Amino acid sequence: MKITIDAASIEHPYVQVASQLRRGIETDEIGPQLPSIMELTEQTGLAVGTIRRAISILIDEGLVATAPGRGTFVVPPGERRA
Repeated sequence: MKITIDAASIEHPYVQVASQLRRGIETDEIGPQLPSIMELTEQTGLAVGTIRRAISILIDEGLVATAPGRGTFVVPPGERRA
């Protein structure tokens, strides 16, 4: 799945990234592991901090979990918090 940023959008880039990743998770286009932060920065041209902020939103929503040194993984639907 290609993540693209609309520079003319009123939405902040990190919100755009989080929305596209969320959509990819919900449609099973992404998983079981998210692309790496470096892959996402190369794809979008955004800073590492911006990508981390987008992923943080998905962590807060219970959609993904990080495993230090391994990556960010989609939480299976049955294991997501309500």
